[in-house]
Amino acid sequence: RIEPGEVEAALRMGGEPDGAPQKIGVAFADIFTGLYGVIAIQAALAQRERTGRGQHIDMALLDCMTGVLANQALNYLVSGVSPHRMGNAHPNIVPYDVFPVADGHIIIATGNDSQYQKLCGVLGAPELAKDPKYIDNKSRLANRAELIGKLTALTLKFKMQDLADKLEAVGVPAGPINNLDQVFEDPHIKHRGMLLDLPSAYAKGGRIPGIRTPIVVDGKPAAAEHPAPRLGEHTAEILKEIGEA
Repeated sequence: RIEPGEVEAALRMGGEPDGAPQKIGVAFADIFTGLYGVIAIQAALAQRERTGRGQHIDMALLDCMTGVLANQALNYLVSGVSPHRMGNAHPNIVPYDVFPVADGHIIIATGNDSQYQKLCGVLGAPELAKDPKYIDNKSRLANRAELIGKLTALTLKFKMQDLADKLEAVGVPAGPINNLDQVFEDPHIKHRGMLLDLPSAYAKGGRIPGIRTPIVVDGKPAAAEHPAPRLGEHTAEILKEIGEA
């Protein structure tokens, strides 16, 4: 059951500290509610197999948005302090942010002190790893703004993919921030066959593009062989199948 009016509900966490709240670029509530709905259906089917009884599933968009708040919710529940807008920064880890480079932006997510030290090495500033003000995550949290400024001055000397490759080589989580044409040119996306090219007699050129479901079971991708049907496209076949034609 999806309640009307919940689609546009949002919490005031996204956006820059001195700006207005911002929504993300996709239908977060709709997608998560659909995914949780599938999980609930699977659980109901398993219960039916055991008991022979069906289940009534009740899903609400706002419930799902609240249910995936993860560390932000626990930060509030433990401290009583509501999280504030931080742009792309992480509330508990530094540096874990978007950094400008010579030809775009990159996200760098150092999850521990060792990764931070490796980052400093790649950026050519090993002294930052030894500075008492940044020696551990607690210190880096206390001196976030100063450190981010110093790291930004260093990342600007690199090109996006060059820095991403160097960080990957030493085990520091990082990745370029791509636009959609770069996404679909990404070697990983191509290798995984995420982009579909489906035959259609109704499309210009006889093909319709799409994106496959990101599920692979026993080596077989969950990919449609045909595009979504046009309105009424299979009416005759369905009526014949059920004996109504």
